[in-house]
Amino acid sequence: MRSRRTWAAAAAAVLLMSVVSACSDSPKALTGSKSDPSGSPSASQSDAKITASIPADATDVKVNRSLRLNVDGGTFQTVSVAGTSGELQGALAGDKLSWQSSGRLQPGETYRVRGVAVDQDGHQTVYRSKFSTQNLSMDQQTFPSFFPLPGATVGVGMPAIIRFDVPIENKASIEKHLHVTSVPAQPGAFHWVSDTEVHWRPQNYWQPGTKVTVNADIDSIPAGNGIFGQKSRTSSFTIGRSMISKVNTKTDQMRVFQDGKLVRTIPITTGQQPKYTTRSGVKVIVEKYRKKRMNSETVGIDPNGPDGYNIAGVEYAMRITYSGEFLHAAPWSVGSQGHANVSHGCTGMSTANAAWLYGQTLIGDVVEYSGTDKPMTLTNGIGDWNLPFDQYAAGSALS
Repeated sequence: MRSRRTWAAAAAAVLLMSVVSACSDSPKALTGSKSDPSGSPSASQSDAKITASIPADATDVKVNRSLRLNVDGGTFQTVSVAGTSGELQGALAGDKLSWQSSGRLQPGETYRVRGVAVDQDGHQTVYRSKFSTQNLSMDQQTFPSFFPLPGATVGVGMPAIIRFDVPIENKASIEKHLHVTSVPAQPGAFHWVSDTEVHWRPQNYWQPGTKVTVNADIDSIPAGNGIFGQKSRTSSFTIGRSMISKVNTKTDQMRVFQDGKLVRTIPITTGQQPKYTTRSGVKVIVEKYRKKRMNSETVGIDPNGPDGYNIAGVEYAMRITYSGEFLHAAPWSVGSQGHANVSHGCTGMSTANAAWLYGQTLIGDVVEYSGTDKPMTLTNGIGDWNLPFDQYAAGSALS
């Protein structure tokens, strides 16, 4: 015969089983018991499953990757991706089944991802993860700089020039993210002159008064050989009035045209032939010096030799080639100006004429030379106008 203690124990056991059974039959009460794919708890039993293109806890993620989140069995409510230096921009698709980043990953960052989705019954899933990007050294990043400088007013022959401090191997990848726009719009093309320099010029000389904007949107864009764009930058400059000077080395005259009108004819002397022949072709003024020391050693002539020179304070010097051709005052050759070519390649004129020209000149003004068989080249200064436009455009990495 059972004791009262035995019956009490049995009754307690039945009651305990009843309570456990009742809890097991109520799944909606298990708030927070279901985990999302990253291990974070979500709300009650949602059918929405979230996945990401960059796995949770990934390290050394390349900065040119994009992040995409997809949801199956539900739709997104919100997605946010917070980096050390700010939010990673992105947008939900119209059907709210995916989120795609539009901003670019930054090097050496940790990103924290949070996505919230609901299934058709309104049950919520929360996805959380984090990942870190590769940490790039300065040697693994290339920085764009501009010429002319931002805000400058320049002549009609000045191309937009972008220079990089680390060479570009994958030029097409970078060029896709370079843009030149102008008001008024004018057709033109990019041309790579080296692995570190690309130019953009219009088909014809710029229209006076044009406003030009250059955009190098290269942040985190692969440049080849493990190099990425360091920073996106924008610059703007303005085209001034048109000034085109025409030098004839046979008549030793320079005619200066402003906005298409002849405003001055200047007697000049150019390079003694055949020893120091001045180059024919289209040149652009790249630098101006009120006074400039000119030493023949810089152009390969012994300054102590019979043809050497070392002259301090040459006035009104305007550089037109990197190899040493200038327009400048040459009071020592006034007797030859307009009659004979006696210089080492520069274009000399009287001090009064040089002072006038210097005062009228902008960086980027055009000087067109004719009369010799020694050609101006593309890279000896700003020689962009010495190629027919179709050949120039063929120098684009996207042509």
